[in-house]
Amino acid sequence: MAKQAVLLLAHGTPETLDQIPEYLRNVVSGRLVPEALVEEIRHRYSLIGKSPLTEITLAQARLVEEELAASGNPAPVFVGMRNWRPYIPDVVRQMISEGIERAAVICMAPQNSRTSVGLYRRAVEAEGAGLRIDFTEGWAQHPMLADAFAERLRPALAKLSAEVGETVPVLFTAHSVPARTVQAPSDQRAQGPRLWPGQGADPYAEETRHTAELVAVRVPEIPHWWFAFQSQGASGGPWLGPTVEETLEKIAADGVKTVLLQPIGFLCDHVEILYDVDIAFREYASRLNLRLERPESLNQSRTLAKAVANLAQSAFERMNGG
Repeated sequence: MAKQAVLLLAHGTPETLDQIPEYLRNVVSGRLVPEALVEEIRHRYSLIGKSPLTEITLAQARLVEEELAASGNPAPVFVGMRNWRPYIPDVVRQMISEGIERAAVICMAPQNSRTSVGLYRRAVEAEGAGLRIDFTEGWAQHPMLADAFAERLRPALAKLSAEVGETVPVLFTAHSVPARTVQAPSDQRAQGPRLWPGQGADPYAEETRHTAELVAVRVPEIPHWWFAFQSQGASGGPWLGPTVEETLEKIAADGVKTVLLQPIGFLCDHVEILYDVDIAFREYASRLNLRLERPESLNQSRTLAKAVANLAQSAFERMNGG
């Protein structure tokens, strides 16, 4: 049988503040990055110390390996990053050099936006000549993904609700993307999802909300919940909303005093959680006399590892004709 492996893909993050300019150039594909933006990102990273995204993703890979071995389908699990080391092309070349012939490729961003996830796929395929690839397009509706988020949400909700004396509502979030990448061009009459040749509408906005719905169903004690897009970027043009900030304003205006925010588009701690949520959104909420807390991130969740292992097993079955 052909030698097979799993390749997990993630965004990547710099290890030091001095690496931030080079990292940002990678994010914007080599375009000029304004110095003010570099300094702002450097400031954010300085406040959180460092982003643990790479080390957590590597730990997640080891857990997936354990799950695959326990299921009787052992396979090595590699990790490649789009914007920092270990870069995807380098890891794909390493896999080929180690004799890997088939790869189950899974992006650690479960909701599929064709522009962003498409960049990951192209990075793999550019170096993958001779390597048979099964690329998981998206897994926003995987039941074990929702189970993993619910496992983190439930105890945090119980603890916070006990502290304030009533059941606390929840705000689910996912990373925003430029509206032009997922919505129809503004000069078209019909304002709906963007249609891609031969592929239908971009699913990202719908998939993010669907993940939130699946988590909420698993935690029926939630009295009320909202959904918002976070971490809008600095590039020109509108980004998907509603924003977290305007949603917090609405929540506070409704008389809510405490809210639990759970990002359901991120699988581990990194700057969009440790700074955007824990510092920026918490301070914004405080100015509205609103207490904001969040559950623990999935990080090394065993249920998450089971979900990813299940995706890999399905990919192996497809590649092996079964």
